[in-house]
Amino acid sequence: MKISRADVSAWPVWAQGLLGLAGGAFGAAAHAPLSIAVAILVPIGVMFSLLKAARSTGHAARLGLSTGVGYFGLTLSWITEPFQIDAATTGWMAPFALGLLALGLGLFWGAALAFAKWCGGRAFVLVFSLAGVEMLRAYLLTGFPWASAPQALVDSLAGQALALAGPHGVMLAMLAVMAGVHALNHRAFETVLVCLIAIPLLLPPLAERSALTDHTIRLVQPNAPQDEKWDPARIPGFVNRQIDYTAAGEVPDLVVWPETALPYLLENAQPVFDVIADAARGAPVVLGIQRRDDAGYYNSLVTLDAAGQVTQTYDKHHLVPFGEYMPLPGLFRSLGIRALAERADSGYARGPGPQVLDMGALGTALPLICYEAVFAHDVGAAPTRPTFLMQITNDAWFGMRSGPQQHLAQAQMRAIEQGLPLIRAANTGVSAIIDANGRITEALWLNEPGYVDAALPVAGPPTLYSRTGDLPWVLLILAGLIAAVLHHAHLRRAGAIDAPGPDA
Repeated sequence: MKISRADVSAWPVWAQGLLGLAGGAFGAAAHAPLSIAVAILVPIGVMFSLLKAARSTGHAARLGLSTGVGYFGLTLSWITEPFQIDAATTGWMAPFALGLLALGLGLFWGAALAFAKWCGGRAFVLVFSLAGVEMLRAYLLTGFPWASAPQALVDSLAGQALALAGPHGVMLAMLAVMAGVHALNHRAFETVLVCLIAIPLLLPPLAERSALTDHTIRLVQPNAPQDEKWDPARIPGFVNRQIDYTAAGEVPDLVVWPETALPYLLENAQPVFDVIADAARGAPVVLGIQRRDDAGYYNSLVTLDAAGQVTQTYDKHHLVPFGEYMPLPGLFRSLGIRALAERADSGYARGPGPQVLDMGALGTALPLICYEAVFAHDVGAAPTRPTFLMQITNDAWFGMRSGPQQHLAQAQMRAIEQGLPLIRAANTGVSAIIDANGRITEALWLNEPGYVDAALPVAGPPTLYSRTGDLPWVLLILAGLIAAVLHHAHLRRAGAIDAPGPDA
């Protein structure tokens, strides 16, 4: 996980950049579809080596950027999939979307490495600067924390630390440990330490599986490809498929359909709701649908009672930029560019925020529509602690391989962080029941039409992270960055170091 600092420092600038690009790309193997968790140590190790090799702040920025571009460019390659749904209209945008996204996220890593170099090139500074930009990535401009390093840990023993520290605390710990490796000067010690670090990334969670309740959840997966989902000739087949799955077998305690499961507006859907209620045979049904009011269109979730009446409505509040709305709609409309999933020119309207739904005998549920499960702080912002988390999603947008699986990993993260089970109904998969330790107890995998009945796992006790949220890590990271700046200023005043040059 470490390359000789002397060797890297002696390399040509282009070779150092290539090392960053390759090291970052190697880190993509930590995420689906390969999911080799230990691979996440490679880009982190490369960043520490490149910090020592950087000749200036500008050089450090370029090296961090190249590492980030390699990492995000390969990990997020699924981002091209939505543009292929209507390839004749939007296919040309795909390479630009991936390139700009990788470049934009890579700038965060470039800034982290440049800051650490500006503060004297000390490894401990990179611990706080890289953790800081990763936290910033989760919040800035509505946030996009996809492909964080802790995401790679969900199926490992190390991933259980999310219950204690959340994604940002775990990220800080990973960086601190790798900084310790790079502080050593003895190759044998470094090798032994890296092997010890790898053990919790290779071992599965050791805790026993969560106990199960007596309540049965049915997850319905219609498997409607995105390019067919809204085809008028195919809509009846997909709707009837979901109704048939709802009517099959024993009556469950709850039936859950995926995001935008019905292609109708809420105000026009009562006749279909009546049919669904008959199929459910008294079981409540949760499903995704669009609705409209004076403020605009909403991507919504509704609950239906035994009579097919809507009893609760939840509107998605954390929308996908450029997918469900355009940040500058007037500008992009003039360029002929619209949000991929928008209902109107201005896209969807935002809901009021997180809310908890009453699910009767099952307890309460925090609804999450698709993208909302990506944000740990949104889940932690629930007005009260629910009995379980409930995600409905349409991952057909994300393609057939890495995107849906990476989205599933983030749902597992939320379960571990909150100590709560999570039920997940996805149009094309993966529909799953996840226990409070983040383990998948039952699932219907990608591109399989059908349904799965499974018992709802028992909720665990409130986790430390569910009580504290991100605030302790915000304060710790800020304290570390301020200490780095003050220490650097002290050394400069004492004449111990020269002012850093801006470029090579």
